[in-house]
Amino acid sequence: MSRCWMVLLLLLLPLSMGADSVGIPVTVRVIDAQTGEPIRTAVVRHPREQDRHRVNTETGQWTESVLYMPDGSELVFEKGMELEFEVSAPGYANQRVTYLVRRRKNTFEVPLTRMEIDLSDEDPEDVIIQFGRDKPIQ
Repeated sequence: MSRCWMVLLLLLLPLSMGADSVGIPVTVRVIDAQTGEPIRTAVVRHPREQDRHRVNTETGQWTESVLYMPDGSELVFEKGMELEFEVSAPGYANQRVTYLVRRRKNTFEVPLTRMEIDLSDEDPEDVIIQFGRDKPIQ
């Protein structure tokens, strides 16, 4: 009887090992383009995904190996896959990047440039920041 359990355990071992290793981990490190310091308030998003992923507040990094799409499907990161990300942070210009997944060591940096806002001519309480979908009222 114990021999039967041992054979069953040996047969199930590869299945349990494979379940933990879904996808290849990819790490995005968001840094300030001028100082090289991590941007702790940055978010990373895949264009087809609705969720925004916050970076680690200590390191400015976000790591994942699979994303869940709005239609319920999974986007599993595999070798040779080209990934596209939108990276943004308050006070910085947004950046869209593409990355080709390798077998290992999938860490890359995204430098964001700080936006320059000149408040010298305007009253700080009157500053209007327009967004792409805002229309002026006539």
